[in-house]
Amino acid sequence: KLTNLDVDLLRAFVTIADLGSFTRAADRLYRTQSTISLQIKKLEEQLGKPLLERNARRVRLTAEGEHMLPYCRQILRLN
Repeated sequence: KLTNLDVDLLRAFVTIADLGSFTRAADRLYRTQSTISLQIKKLEEQLGKPLLERNARRVRLTAEGEHMLPYCRQILRLN
């Protein structure tokens, strides 16, 4: 199934990947941390795959997240 991915969701994902933190990504994007969390949840649901592993101290990309990151960057550049 093809899905139109929201650029704001992709931007949140790329920013988290770059900064390694939901909180720092929220600050950079002028959003709340809970909004960023919801955006990532929505993106993961649309893709049907987890993109990030979260724990109390840090955030890491899953294998799927590593695979998707260059595509997300390219879509953002083109947008």
